[in-house]
Amino acid sequence: YFLEHNEAKYTERRERVYTCMRIPKELEKLMIFGFFLCVDAFLYVFTLLPLRVLLALLRLLTLPCCGFSGSRLLQPAQVCDMLKGLILVLSFSMMHYVDYSMMYHLIRGQSVIKLYIIYNMLEVADRLFSSFGQDILDALYWTATEPKERKRDSIGVIPHFFMAVFYVFLHAILIMVQASTLNVAFNSHNKSLLTIMMSNNFVEIKGSVFKKFEKNNLFQMSNSDIKERFTSYVLLLIVCLRNMEQFSWNPDHLWVLFPDVFMVVTSEVAVDIIKHAFITKFNDITADVYSEYRASLAFDLVSSRQKNACTDYSDSVARRMGFIPLPLAVLLIRVVMSSVKVQGALSYTCVFLFYLGLVTLKVLNSIVLLGKSCVYVKRANMEDKLFERPSTAPSSSAKTKVEQIPAAPCSPLSSSSFSSVTTQPTPRTDLFPPPPTDEEEAQAASELKHRTPKKDLLEIDRFTICGNRID
Repeated sequence: YFLEHNEAKYTERRERVYTCMRIPKELEKLMIFGFFLCVDAFLYVFTLLPLRVLLALLRLLTLPCCGFSGSRLLQPAQVCDMLKGLILVLSFSMMHYVDYSMMYHLIRGQSVIKLYIIYNMLEVADRLFSSFGQDILDALYWTATEPKERKRDSIGVIPHFFMAVFYVFLHAILIMVQASTLNVAFNSHNKSLLTIMMSNNFVEIKGSVFKKFEKNNLFQMSNSDIKERFTSYVLLLIVCLRNMEQFSWNPDHLWVLFPDVFMVVTSEVAVDIIKHAFITKFNDITADVYSEYRASLAFDLVSSRQKNACTDYSDSVARRMGFIPLPLAVLLIRVVMSSVKVQGALSYTCVFLFYLGLVTLKVLNSIVLLGKSCVYVKRANMEDKLFERPSTAPSSSAKTKVEQIPAAPCSPLSSSSFSSVTTQPTPRTDLFPPPPTDEEEAQAASELKHRTPKKDLLEIDRFTICGNRID
């Protein structure tokens, strides 16, 4: 029983233990960075988007005075801002016809098992809506800003616009049903529904841990986990607002809600740590890969802050993580306006001061994120990629940020300009395989049509939000 005879074997197992011990720290660094990216994109809807819409309207009003020069009334970015503002206004006006209290009591009258099934169905529907909703919005933006000289093969801007409004309205209702179900679980006497819903998170471990994952697939799952965690926090905020309204904003009721909120947050964090720890263990992925993922997200942020960016920052975050802030913003505005009554000059003054506070928070958050992103990009030796030019640069000035959405978000690189985001700690032997034999060539030819080429992290654009193996 001499262990030193198998030195390499046991050294590898010891490294696996150390990797599992490093996973919580590295994963939470990525989660916190991604969480504040989602916060920044979410606050953009409430702070900078109204200002940009007002500037676009001001341009339209002053256009007769300044004279018309150019081929467009508005710049493509201003057109997208106007469309986002109209979608928010129309969706919010439609949400006024949805009674939150009636929905809550309708859900409360159902049995526990039926509510558990409904909640699972809502989670699946939310992922499907997020995946298809970004395509609907992209189609609207591109149709509205498409160059006039091109041959149009679309159904028109107005049908795309109503499709986008209908999508945001339906997605907001779906999230409202999720919040109502969670609120029913909080207010139940025996807490059995809340316990069942939290145990459902651990079922997610069974569905993902024992599957084959590669580096790109794990990146997609990490982005999905960031989006789900941020969405769950917003749902908890909505539940707390509704409960505080029912108890006349009594501060003592917060201590009643605190154990349930702590239980939900703790289960989310624990499930993510356990899931990622065993996925990295079973697939021989090092913990350093999470710093690579973080550098990839930071590269998106830094690229979007350049003078000639490919896409808007909120669009790049939505494309990476599947996080679409418009439906969530519509629901939060609806809940806040129904929970908080604004009457009198003092109340409107408080609302204005609160808006200024949100703008300040947005600016400070953006400054800190940009500084951290520059550090991560520099640490990953990706500075040169920010200033590289693609081999075939577009010559037409009509190329807009929305036109380049099918490319990698905020990445001015060609698909063959680099092979890895950062240097891996161990050499990749699969990049230089030995020459295949005749049998291997025949087998590879038969499998070629069933496989897709592997992509780099920065090339991952429209991803599958589920955790299944993609290639």
